[in-house]
Amino acid sequence: MNGPHLSTIETKIPARLDRLPWSRFHWLVLVGLGTVWILDGLEVTVVGSVASRMTEDGSGIAISTGQIGTAAAFYVAGACVGSLFFGQLTDRWGRKKLFLITLGLYLAATGATAFAWTPWYFYLARFFTGAGIGGEYAAINSAIDELIPARLRGRVDLLVNGSYWLGAAGGSALVLLLLDTGIFPRAVGWRLAFVLGVVLGAVILVVRRHVPESPRWLFIHGREDEAERIVGGIESEVEQGTERRLGDVEKSIRVRQRERIPFRVIAQTAFQKYPRRAVLGLALFIGQAFLYNGITFNLGGVFTTFFDVDSGRVPVFLIVYAVGNVLGPVLLGPLFDTVGRKPMVTVSYLGSAAVGVVMALLFGNGSLTEWTFLALLVATFFLASAGASAAYLTVSEIFPMETRALAIAFFYAIGTAIGGITGPLLFSRLIESGDLRQGALAFLIGSAVMAVGGLAELFLGVKAERKSLEDVAEPLTST
Repeated sequence: MNGPHLSTIETKIPARLDRLPWSRFHWLVLVGLGTVWILDGLEVTVVGSVASRMTEDGSGIAISTGQIGTAAAFYVAGACVGSLFFGQLTDRWGRKKLFLITLGLYLAATGATAFAWTPWYFYLARFFTGAGIGGEYAAINSAIDELIPARLRGRVDLLVNGSYWLGAAGGSALVLLLLDTGIFPRAVGWRLAFVLGVVLGAVILVVRRHVPESPRWLFIHGREDEAERIVGGIESEVEQGTERRLGDVEKSIRVRQRERIPFRVIAQTAFQKYPRRAVLGLALFIGQAFLYNGITFNLGGVFTTFFDVDSGRVPVFLIVYAVGNVLGPVLLGPLFDTVGRKPMVTVSYLGSAAVGVVMALLFGNGSLTEWTFLALLVATFFLASAGASAAYLTVSEIFPMETRALAIAFFYAIGTAIGGITGPLLFSRLIESGDLRQGALAFLIGSAVMAVGGLAELFLGVKAERKSLEDVAEPLTST
C-alpha cells in the first residue's frame, strides 16, 4: 500500500472496545454524536411543515410550491457534496476534528436560512445547511461504529439514525406554535423555526467536545499511545462505575501504520475487492433516499393539495408520521443483532414497498381520507425507517476501517444524488398537478425503488451481526 509507512504494531484495542459493557461513556457517544440526526430531522420536517405558509401572501418570501421542491433538491445536493468533501477528510484528519467542523458549518448555514427573502438566497442557504449535515453523516457514523461494542452495534446504529424522527416530531410540534398567527406574524413564525435548529446545534456542540477521537483511527495513523490512553481511561471509568474488573482479552491484530492512505487505494478497495458490497450499498441508498426525500419534503403539500388540510394543521399530521418513523428502528432495532442483518433489512425494504403499493392504489382512486392516508403512510414508514437506518449501518461496517468514512460518504452521496434529488423534484411536480392519479404514480415509483433495495439485500446482503468490524472487513493495513 502506498503512503508514508510508520511501523508495524500489534494491538488488542478493537477487542477491548468490543468487550466493554454499556456505560456512561457510551451514553456520551450516543448523545454527543447521535443527536445530529435530530438536527437533520428538524431541518427536513421544518421545511415540510412551513412550506405551505412560505408560499402564502405576507410570508416575507415570494416562493411557490415547485420552488420549495427545488430548495429540497439544493439541500440534498449540498448534503451529497458535503458528504464527499468532508468524508475523505474524516479518514485523513480524524473523526473528531471533522464532526466539530461540520456541525459548525450547519450552525452558520441554518442561521442564515432564517433571513431568507428570495428563492435564490433560500436555495443557497439550504445548500450549505445540507453540506454540513452531509459531512456529519460520514464523521458520525464511522465514529459511532468504531466506539460501540460489536454485540450492540446494530441496535445502537439504528437507534441513532432513527433519532432523525425525534427531531421531526419535535420540530413539527414546535412549528404548530410558531405558525399560529395569533402569536407570531405570518412573516416571522417560519423563520423562528430555523432558529430552533441553531439553538439545538449549539447545545450538541458543547456535549460533542467531550467525545474522544476514535482509538481505531488513532492506532492506524501512528498514534497508538494516544489510543491506549483513551481506551485505558474508558476501561477505568467502566470499572469504577460497575465496581468490577474487566476481563483480559486475547484477540489482537497486526497493522502497518500509515499517515495517509491514497484515495485511489480506497476506491479500488470498494469496487475491485468488494464489488458485490458496492452494488448493495448503492441499491439501499438509492431506494431509501428516493422514497424519503420525495415524500417528506412534499408531505405538507400532499395534505393541503389533496385533502384540503389548512397549513396551520399540517404539523399535526407530520408529528404522527414522525412518531411512526421513530418506532420502526426502536422496536425492530434489536432484531438486527439477533435475527440478523440480512433478513431484517430485506423485510424492511420489501415490506415497506408492499404497503406503499396498497397506499398508492387506494390514493389514486380517491378512497382515502386524510386520516386513512396517514395510517397507511405510518405503516409504510414504520418498516422503511428501520430499513433506511440499516442502510447507514450496512455501508459503515462492510468496508475496511481505513475507508469507512469515505465509503459512507460515497454511497450516501451517489445514492442520494440519484434518489434524493430526483425524488423531491418528481414528487413536487406530480403533487403540484393536483391529480390523484399522478400523486399515486409518485408513490408507486417510490415503492418500486425500495423493492429493488430489498432484492439487493436478499441476494447480496452481508451477515455482520455481533461480529467485530475487523472480522466483517479486514483492515487494509492488516498484516
